[in-house]
Amino acid sequence: MSVLLVSLLILLVIGVPIAYSLGISSFLYFILIHPELIAILPQRLFAGMNSYTMIALPLFCLMGFLMNEGGITRRLIDFSLLFVGRLRGGLGLVNVLASMIFGGISGSSVSDTASIGAVLIPEMENKGYSPEFASGITVASSTMGMIIPPSVPMVVYALAAEESVGRLFLGSLFPGLMIGILMLVITVGISSFRKFPREEFSLDKKKKIETFNRAILALIMPLFVIGSVVFGIATATESAGIGVLYAFVVGTVIFRTLKVKKIPKLMKDAIMTSANVMIIIALSKLYIWILAIEHVPQQLSMFISQLNLPGVWIIIAVNLVILVSGTFIDVSPAILLLTPVLLPIVQSFGMNPVQFGVLLISGLAVGLVTPPVGMCLNVASAISGLRIGKIFYGAMPFLAANLITLLLISFVPQLTLWLPELLMK
Repeated sequence: MSVLLVSLLILLVIGVPIAYSLGISSFLYFILIHPELIAILPQRLFAGMNSYTMIALPLFCLMGFLMNEGGITRRLIDFSLLFVGRLRGGLGLVNVLASMIFGGISGSSVSDTASIGAVLIPEMENKGYSPEFASGITVASSTMGMIIPPSVPMVVYALAAEESVGRLFLGSLFPGLMIGILMLVITVGISSFRKFPREEFSLDKKKKIETFNRAILALIMPLFVIGSVVFGIATATESAGIGVLYAFVVGTVIFRTLKVKKIPKLMKDAIMTSANVMIIIALSKLYIWILAIEHVPQQLSMFISQLNLPGVWIIIAVNLVILVSGTFIDVSPAILLLTPVLLPIVQSFGMNPVQFGVLLISGLAVGLVTPPVGMCLNVASAISGLRIGKIFYGAMPFLAANLITLLLISFVPQLTLWLPELLMK
């Protein structure tokens, strides 16, 4: 086991990408410890990717790309302005509200940062908001993208934990919305203190109806995707296909902003994005299989049980492990590495797999906004030109919403369980 763990640590320290670090560590384990098993390497790699649910990954990615290319970002921002634009700090509130809505469409926090940030960060700076605030609120609010369903990381966790995608989607809905509501409250407080401007605009009734109509087709899209899974109309993979078809029809026929000639490029982007994730999944599954044959999760669970610590301290320790891991490891490999190790531990203290899944994704979402990895920080930095340290400083007040919600998820099971139990008995 020391070969497996030490080699992985050394490879990560010298900067080898996580997927290849896992693969090389696993290969060294077979060469040095069990050379007789090396013939099953290809079989284990294929087994890691051989899942029907895996088809949902490129479809969810393509759905997000189609909706984004179809020009929904501006429509969602205009729709949000109708509700909060007149309040002090209106653009900041629009930023959070648009992220709440966009999170239910793209399923990706990085896409959220790129799409909404490209429009709102320059606009907020022109209206007198500090660059740190504009970029910070954008990256912090984008963490909802991987929590509010549909969510690509939730699909990855469902594969790792063999849990229902529909139950996970329902379980993550209220925590995701709670983060958004708390961020709106924080934005109102900061805007009042710093005297940020209101958005002065006047729309007659006809214009308001037109703005609503322009956004409604984008707003109801998650209902088709999530509802088809929850009510047993389709599997998660089939619902992703429904989402792709819906996004294509809305973008090309109704909005007429999605050009058919762009679709091959969007399909290529979706394939490349999902291929990167699938490589990580394959190599992570191999590494996890080795941990399993070495009985590492069971040994760790037994060790923690023998400590006789109160359950509350174990759950807090699990939260800290998730937060620290998210700071250094990207989301997908972190899910695949932590799930088989931590899930048995929390289950021994009575935590449901759905509750843990929402806890894991919510904790790792914070890592998207924390240096040094921080994918959303890097995207916002490319847009605003600020260093990631300054953007993180601007995001810090809003991350309080994530941490409060994380604690509630940990210790109030019904926050994540009552909706799945109500609709998917």
